[in-house]
Amino acid sequence: MYYLAVDIGASSGRHILGEIKDGKLQIEEIYRFSNGAVKRNGHICWELDRLFAEIINGMKKCAEIGKIPQSMGIDCFGVDFVLLDKDDNILGDTVAYRDTRTEAVKDAVNEAYPNFYETTGIAEQLFNSVYQLAALKKEHPEYIDEAKRFLMLTEYFNFRLTGNKVNEYTNSTTTMLLNAETEDFDDNILKAIGVPKEIFSKPEKPGTVVGTLCEEIKKEVGFDCKVILPATHDTGSAVFAVPTNDKCIFLSSGTWSLMGTVLDKPICTKEAKDKGFTNEGGVVGIRFLKNIMGLWIIQSVRHELGDKYSFAELCEMAEKSAYPDIINVNDNVFFSPESMIDAINEHLKQNCAPKPETVGDMLKAVYGGLAKSYGETVSEIEDITGEKFDAVYIIGGGSRDGYLNKLTAEKTGKTVYAGPTEATAIGNLLVQAKAANEISTEEIPGLVSRSFDVKKV
Repeated sequence: MYYLAVDIGASSGRHILGEIKDGKLQIEEIYRFSNGAVKRNGHICWELDRLFAEIINGMKKCAEIGKIPQSMGIDCFGVDFVLLDKDDNILGDTVAYRDTRTEAVKDAVNEAYPNFYETTGIAEQLFNSVYQLAALKKEHPEYIDEAKRFLMLTEYFNFRLTGNKVNEYTNSTTTMLLNAETEDFDDNILKAIGVPKEIFSKPEKPGTVVGTLCEEIKKEVGFDCKVILPATHDTGSAVFAVPTNDKCIFLSSGTWSLMGTVLDKPICTKEAKDKGFTNEGGVVGIRFLKNIMGLWIIQSVRHELGDKYSFAELCEMAEKSAYPDIINVNDNVFFSPESMIDAINEHLKQNCAPKPETVGDMLKAVYGGLAKSYGETVSEIEDITGEKFDAVYIIGGGSRDGYLNKLTAEKTGKTVYAGPTEATAIGNLLVQAKAANEISTEEIPGLVSRSFDVKKV
């Protein structure tokens, strides 16, 4: 039985087929496509029609190679959404989370509803959907008036595939609109920002069947299959692929670094709020974690240098450097600067640090800042939860970064394991296999350990 994971990131997307065979999960990337936000009408926007066309192209590849999935699931980054009108057309542009439109409304939203963290358990980040909705209402109030449905990006793609509109739990928690106790969109929050409750439905949990393919999609791709909800929030899928049943700290390392642990219940205390922790829904339990800026800074520097260096080469430059200072990677100046290199230099200058003489010096400051943030975050998790953890599991693409892994072990004082690198797609596939009753939740860490290279740092 084949399962298809469609994993969409901010810069690229992949179609990965998986099957459980001979006691292992075997995966195969069959299609890859580019993604990236574009400037449109003064905002940073996603090209949804192009992305959906790429989803279809990857599905066609399954038919071409004769490997038809019995189900498929789509995961993506959180917070971004569309509003649909009465004819199911998207209202306006699909603005991306790195757009600055929310800066003008955040304070007013927090004043209108001062108890966000106590209600939702979600950290008050500028990019959260609640602020995006408020910014949209300020700029285009007619869109809110005309809206008949709110769908996150994955949910919109599922609708295009099946004709069914379903909100999903893990991604819905990232909106800062979901009540942590009821696991439904909160009436009081929606009233405070002037958005009707009727455009939402109570979110469904991972493993739910959205439907089968529409007739026109079946004809286009050459087969039919179930569309299943994985953890549609990519980090939710990644955490489901952590290869241990033991209590641990996870670090989902990629464009963002998401560091936390899995809890039975959310922690919505003032201490957790003040330290910047968020409580996101998982396939199992609550992902109690902190958003750390992550490899976005490195990726941006690389792009500014014309992509002429591989990530391995950048890593080697940093390791050879003796630069003495570090940056605060969570400074908001690094969120979406015109020039990341200029932002780093200015940040160091303002903190009375010497100017980096080489690219390696600059990267050393970034890597050091990331590792320091990881060490601080581990201490905060242990203080807030009252638990001690022996190990950190680094999953996702960043787990290939040997230098950063070594620094992480030094700064956290924990045993560090790295892998699997394809954790998001693996977690997506495993939810589908679990929904098909091919594997149980308890068996999953062992399957991941047997199937993929997980290294002790």
